[in-house]
Amino acid sequence: MCCHPATSSPLFNPIKYHHRPRALGHRLASHNAMGSLAAADEPLPPLRYPPARRDGDIVDDYHGVLVPDPYRWMEDLESKEVKEFVEAQSAVADAVLSTCDHRGRLRGQLTALLDHPRYRAPFKRRGSYFYFHNPGLLPHAALHVQHGLDGEPGVLLDPNAFSDDATVSLSMIGVSDDGEHLAYGTSGSGSDWVTVRVMRVRDKHRLPDCLSWVKFSRIAWTCDGKGFFYSRFPAPKGDDGVQNSGIRTDINLNHEVYYHLLGTDQSDDVLCWNDPEHPKHIYTPEVTEDGKYVLLSVSEASEPVNKLYYCDLSALPHGLEGIKGTRDMLPFVKLVDEFEAYYGVIANDDAQFTILTNKDAPRYKLSRVGIDNPQSWVDVIPEDDKAVLESACAVHGNKLLVNYLSDVKYVLQVRSLITGELLHDIPIDIGSVNGITGRRVDSEVFIEFAGFLTPGIIYRCDLSAETPEMNIYREISVPGFDRTGFEAKQVFYQSKDGTKVPMFIVSKKGIDLDGSHPTLLYGYGGFGMSMTPQFSAARVVLMRNLGLVTCIANIRGGGEYGEGWHRAGSLANKQNCFDDFIAAGEFLVSAGYTSPSRLCIEGGSNGGLLVAGCVNQRPGLFGCALAHVGVMDMLRFHKFTIGRAWTCDFGCSENEEEFHWLIKYSPLHNVRRPWEKCAGGGGDHRQYPPIMLLTADHDDRVVPSHTLKFLATMQHVLCTSLQEHGSPQTNPIVARIARKSGHGCGRSTQKIIDEAADRYAFAAKMMGLSWID
Repeated sequence: MCCHPATSSPLFNPIKYHHRPRALGHRLASHNAMGSLAAADEPLPPLRYPPARRDGDIVDDYHGVLVPDPYRWMEDLESKEVKEFVEAQSAVADAVLSTCDHRGRLRGQLTALLDHPRYRAPFKRRGSYFYFHNPGLLPHAALHVQHGLDGEPGVLLDPNAFSDDATVSLSMIGVSDDGEHLAYGTSGSGSDWVTVRVMRVRDKHRLPDCLSWVKFSRIAWTCDGKGFFYSRFPAPKGDDGVQNSGIRTDINLNHEVYYHLLGTDQSDDVLCWNDPEHPKHIYTPEVTEDGKYVLLSVSEASEPVNKLYYCDLSALPHGLEGIKGTRDMLPFVKLVDEFEAYYGVIANDDAQFTILTNKDAPRYKLSRVGIDNPQSWVDVIPEDDKAVLESACAVHGNKLLVNYLSDVKYVLQVRSLITGELLHDIPIDIGSVNGITGRRVDSEVFIEFAGFLTPGIIYRCDLSAETPEMNIYREISVPGFDRTGFEAKQVFYQSKDGTKVPMFIVSKKGIDLDGSHPTLLYGYGGFGMSMTPQFSAARVVLMRNLGLVTCIANIRGGGEYGEGWHRAGSLANKQNCFDDFIAAGEFLVSAGYTSPSRLCIEGGSNGGLLVAGCVNQRPGLFGCALAHVGVMDMLRFHKFTIGRAWTCDFGCSENEEEFHWLIKYSPLHNVRRPWEKCAGGGGDHRQYPPIMLLTADHDDRVVPSHTLKFLATMQHVLCTSLQEHGSPQTNPIVARIARKSGHGCGRSTQKIIDEAADRYAFAAKMMGLSWID
């Protein structure tokens, strides 16, 4: 979630492939499983939650409204008191998980289903193909290279050798245009901080180059292969040279762009751009395919809005080396210098730039501008009446492979880069296009595809053919998975205000709609991120062995219908997200899929906020809730790491009007005893459903304090403050706190398996589900 669009993938693909911006992923954190398998009939033990000190002296004045914050001390994550609280809460979760009888079975089934070869789409550099591959249960996929499509593949870089415990992962890569060098970034314990190193491809020789304090960056090589651009923050005060010694929660300010020449020390890198007058700006450099220009995207928040600058590298009298050692920065020209829309360069023909934009086009369009006449813009592909222009890739000279999203289903087309004219439709099944790799110098493109019942297909398409065809290059096969036993369909339901909302429902074939089926409802609803069909081994296990119906609601706040859909679920309209998700649950009950006691809701990051907000508003509608790494304190999120970039979607408590939006739904500030006043109506709800919160000790995006403060608040309000008289809240409220993990990126295969087994065993226990052999 919630960071700069340029880093929307945990492994940034260095291909010149542009899509409308997405916030950083909602991948979730985990740690090794706790406890041991209990007997199948073992009851849940009486829970005694550890006491948490409440500091009544901490009261903030927000525009005349006094708001206590008794757990402010939990924001100091390195303090002894916080660490003791975490250990005590982990013991409670351990006790609960030890009674979850399906835990071992789930772990075994997940392990079996993940034990198969997995591939990502290859990308090409000077006749060599680079791709990621995991043969089965290795902690991380390794980067492979082969020379020519028929060449013998070999491992180029294996992240499994980075650390003994698999907690150091590969976070980004960049291969030089000549295919001679690889720059790669590693991160420890799931942190967003990255260390960049360089190796020679032909003999895997590691160069001494080492770049620290890199964050929200991409690696942009110059075409001569001498070096690359990257982005970083200044080293924190007291820098000891070790980025992974602990979690850093201080706000990230003063992003800078540097150029690194191979074989030199980072202290000699060329400062290309900074702007101390705008410390919140985030900069993303990119070099055009012809090597003539370096582009600079300037963002301030996670919304699809940026400025666009360029520098003509060919016009530098002495090249980049000429400004080394001087105080001069690159002479960037400001093509777009207002935060009014999104601008992403697809291709250039000398001074003619073709740009993907949402300027006056909430469903996006392609426009062209000559930088010698920057006031004159011409539409190449106008905005579609309904479909969202998801991405565009310039390939095979003057062709475009464009990707539309229509009612959350993908449509591929080949068009002319010059005129925008439709040349070919490319048939594709219902599913998701997860990546397109190709360049103008090559005729071939690779398309990565997956769906709810399709584990993965990589297509190769030769655009030089008279009629391009999608040929299967690699297909992922999952032993033991038979798709013929399942079905996926799309439905539309009405939200509270009458808005029609799409939802995918995946289940065993031929189920009776008698209200008996346990159901898992997943949602996100923020930052323009679209929830599209993806294959999930965990989903298969839940459907096959526990009988679950699994659902993905495409609620407002996402990007499924463009910026209008996004804006309808952000800022003053954020309540629409909760209303849409609650309406999805009500639909599943009224349509006969499930009942409230068998409806589990799940979401991560912004989706964790969604789940927590819905539990506060409608506790009686759900039988279980799983909230991962959620943004729970809506009044202080902007004070930590990159949180200030999320104000574009949420607002900020420092603004009086926006404070009043936030205080109404902030999970931390809206925990109520439902037996005293039923939130949202719908019956006499006696208590909150069973809740598992998930966070990680090194999450430096949504810092763990969000979850810890929310956990302590729920336990106090619903349980510990009523111990003398007994509390109606007997459903557990626990937290799974992962060790040496972050927001979700970089987790090992085993961590993914263990976390999934724990959370779904908890849900199965709470909903009383039986195992189906």
